[in-house]
Amino acid sequence: MESLISLVQGSLSYIVPMIILLGLLIFVHELGHFLVAKYYKVRVEVFSLGFGPKIFKFKRGDTVYAISAIPLGGYVKMFGDDPTAEVSEEHRAYSFTAKPVGQRIAVVLAGPLMNFFFAIVLFAGVAVIGEQALTPKLGDIEEKSAAFAAGFRSGDTVLTAGNDPVKSWDEFQKVIEKNADQSVPVTVTRVSGEQETLQVTPKLSKNKNVLSWDRHVGEIEGLTYSSRSTLVGVRDPESTAAKAGLKTGDMITAVNGEKITKWREFEAAMLKSAGSKEPLAIEVERGLLDESKKQSEGTIVKLSIPAPNAKADATAEQLMNSIGIEFPGLYLAGIEKGSPAEKAGLQKGDRLVSIDGQPVNSFEQVANIIRSYGQNAPAEQAEVKALAVVAERDGKPVNVSIAPNMKERMNQMGKEEKRFEIGIRPMIVDATPATFQVATSSPIDAITRGFSQTMKWTSLTVLSFVRLFQAEVSPKNIGGFLSIGQMAKKSFEIGASQFLNIMAIISINLFVLNLLPVPVLDGGHLVFYSIEALRGAPLSMRKMEIAQQVGLVLLLGLMVFALFNDVTRIFN
Repeated sequence: MESLISLVQGSLSYIVPMIILLGLLIFVHELGHFLVAKYYKVRVEVFSLGFGPKIFKFKRGDTVYAISAIPLGGYVKMFGDDPTAEVSEEHRAYSFTAKPVGQRIAVVLAGPLMNFFFAIVLFAGVAVIGEQALTPKLGDIEEKSAAFAAGFRSGDTVLTAGNDPVKSWDEFQKVIEKNADQSVPVTVTRVSGEQETLQVTPKLSKNKNVLSWDRHVGEIEGLTYSSRSTLVGVRDPESTAAKAGLKTGDMITAVNGEKITKWREFEAAMLKSAGSKEPLAIEVERGLLDESKKQSEGTIVKLSIPAPNAKADATAEQLMNSIGIEFPGLYLAGIEKGSPAEKAGLQKGDRLVSIDGQPVNSFEQVANIIRSYGQNAPAEQAEVKALAVVAERDGKPVNVSIAPNMKERMNQMGKEEKRFEIGIRPMIVDATPATFQVATSSPIDAITRGFSQTMKWTSLTVLSFVRLFQAEVSPKNIGGFLSIGQMAKKSFEIGASQFLNIMAIISINLFVLNLLPVPVLDGGHLVFYSIEALRGAPLSMRKMEIAQQVGLVLLLGLMVFALFNDVTRIFN
């Protein structure tokens, strides 16, 4: 009984947000057709949200307003929209097909345009409610990176770029991208509080963002806002940290009463406390990597750990190792079901030590070894040599043989690529980046923001179709109603701002999609009416019927393909 209740509650958590989201967007779209049709004195017979049997309806004037059983769209049925039906002379004034072609174009175009204008309203609403934006604060800057060589350091806050004030990470990123091979002054505030102006020269590089009209942009390699979190690994069960109760996968949240969120802050706290006679008062959050729980269900644990012995030139890493703490990049946070790693016997929490006799020091090194496996073992080869993997479990060695298999994965650019994998996930988690609230109380500013965001997402949506036809984005990125349901649920749980953002983006997608020149869609009708306006006569019924049938097949095929992608993604 409890499982049935849980299933119903889980289903409702998806269905309710999706009905609200799609219901509003469908209503707005059909309302556009309805209002312009009424304006031109076209008799509207049915205004329905959904298709199929009507579960609720009422009639007012000439129109039946209804909610139908299948919530996958809606329709406005207009009198005389069937060109084969006979219409008496006295009723021609109310017939859709009897209206001038310009008026028919206006009625058809009104639906998509309503989705466009509704997106402006939604984004304007987000501007008033407020949304989170990334602060221009740098994350972990690697010492061997171009960003470090340019003078950037971990934790810097960017104040100005190109002599203009910088409020958000996006603003800073745009300055870098637009000034390829040009010297740009960047003023930063160091963690110490000191200000410094750097002269940096972004390098012209291939744009990693496939959904950008710019093929090449300025880039400074290693410049990032991401920072490693304070998730820890405890290698030796007999170490000082282990005996004090610290476990692999614990996240350090405070040291000696000082709150921390980043690994570099943890390192600084260890250096500060080294040699102290007082033990370290450490607060940890436990259970964050337990997949059976939500992240908010972590357990707070307070521990007391003896401070590491101080040495004059000891590094933070050496101090941590002396009490049994290390960065958890080589620990496994998850094993994919049915993967070579699971079949070989690797388990969650294992620590990788070596692969084929080669000691490993980072998960990046592990990934490179596994992927380069394909250079010596082609995919078409029937039998391949397994990798000898040495791991540690509870301080004891575990030796296994694993033969990686070829997988098709979606990369960050939305394109499929084949690579060798063994099905492991590292215990690496980024700290939550610093954000700030962006909001406006000015109606003019809100509408301006709404319009700019709508134009931005319209451009991105059109570009996504272009990249899809150019085969630069995998068609497996196409999602259907299940994807919309997941997005609706997640954004609904986060808050009103995120939910309205998602609704606005989907509204823009409907605007662009409906304007595609595919028969059955509004864009297809616009093509027919445009041809009629140019040639002075409509296309023959036979040609339009064939086009409608082809369009219907294409549309149904697309819906089936999107559903297949959704199901494959969810269950894989």
